Amino acid sequence: MKLSERLRQADGGPAATVPASEPVAPTPLRSEEAPDHRRRPADPLAGLKEQAHESLFARLGARLFDSSLSEEQLRALVVQEIGGIMEAQLAPLSGDERKQLVSEISESVLGYGPLERLLADATVTEIMVNSDRPIYVERLGRLQPTSSRFLSQEHLRRVIERIVGHVGRRIDESSPMVDARLPDGSRVNAVIPPLAVDGPALTIRKFSKDPYQVDDLIRFGTFPPEVANLLSACVRGKLNVLVTGGTGSGKTTLLNVVSSFVSGDERIVTIEDAVELQLHQPHVVRLESRPSNIEGKGEIAIRELVRNSLRMRPDRIIVGEVRGGEALDMLQAMNTGHEGSLSTVHANSPRDSLSRVETMVLMAGVDLPTRAIREQLASALDLIVQITRLRDGTRRVTHVTEVEGMEGQVITLQDIFLFDYSAGVDDSGRFLGAAQPTGIRPKFSQRLADQGIPLPPRIFGAVDVLGDGRAGAF
Repeated sequence: MKLSERLRQADGGPAATVPASEPVAPTPLRSEEAPDHRRRPADPLAGLKEQAHESLFARLGARLFDSSLSEEQLRALVVQEIGGIMEAQLAPLSGDERKQLVSEISESVLGYGPLERLLADATVTEIMVNSDRPIYVERLGRLQPTSSRFLSQEHLRRVIERIVGHVGRRIDESSPMVDARLPDGSRVNAVIPPLAVDGPALTIRKFSKDPYQVDDLIRFGTFPPEVANLLSACVRGKLNVLVTGGTGSGKTTLLNVVSSFVSGDERIVTIEDAVELQLHQPHVVRLESRPSNIEGKGEIAIRELVRNSLRMRPDRIIVGEVRGGEALDMLQAMNTGHEGSLSTVHANSPRDSLSRVETMVLMAGVDLPTRAIREQLASALDLIVQITRLRDGTRRVTHVTEVEGMEGQVITLQDIFLFDYSAGVDDSGRFLGAAQPTGIRPKFSQRLADQGIPLPPRIFGAVDVLGDGRAGAF
């Protein structure tokens, strides 16, 4: 039987692999290992693949990570070594089977193993690897198990080391967590033992090769055209905008779209923990934080990059995510002539986002009274955009909120758009609602009008009875 036939009988695709220690005969799995409670047939060549992996790494060792070798030289070296290993194994394979097996092993060693197929699948938005168990993916906002898995925990560990090594980071027992990125910008998080008790865990949040544009988000129903028009006017008018939402809600994607409204003749400085933003303006300087080295030295934090960016003559400062004491430096930049700054914060509502930023300012180690922090917040921020992943798996803008100022000890907020949950859901469970205007015109509309950027009344659900787009049409 040909290798391709064996693989199709095994699991429907050559990218799916199982540990060599598992029996070939089907036996029941525990419920936590397979949602359908059935063991899929084992790969008949899994044992041979794993032995070849081990022998290859034993022969080549550090040469697999030698930066002086080109991709072609490294591939030729690996193919040559695999051929020698196959000869030593005396495996009873036909010529075609041997050729295909060499190709699979070399792709697994030089690439990302079973992740390759999932990374190439445009419908997959997130990949979750739990040790050497079946890999899970997110499609259309829903988690789904796949038949793919790594040969072993050691195989997964090597792929993780390859990913983080490409961006100059490290992961080992002394530093068992890392944030990194793939060459296409996809976000990577990895955790290994002793923190990950059951084996290495890898999470990849994929980014589209063709970044989403504002028209795409309108078509997806993320927000209506009126919200897009408002955001465009606010960015062009250099208002400070904060994008908030929960984990996986689409904050970075929305920030990327909002950033597209920035004029091409401005100097933009982006600051991120791991580079994710995909801006297309011609004058962009991208800064990325750096973790400490093996001696615990050399760390460059986001806060230092924010302070340094002020000396780089930026027209715009875009911080991928505010997580700590850099919040104070960001607010000070917004209040000292660097208008039009953009950033994101993890929060469940616009009000919660202010509380989070206030807490992060305190993390800067500066003893400021609460009222002083809130006054800075009220003065610096102009607009908060809340994006939420709803129960149906879609990402929707649920609040567009103006920061009006202070009343006593409280920062006053005014909702300009709110998501209409009363519209209900369709037969498939998808929410039918969208962000609807509250009918209130923001106070910053006059500030925008003074800059020649008028906001038509129709954006806020009002009728322009005078026909000239003036505020008096209300």
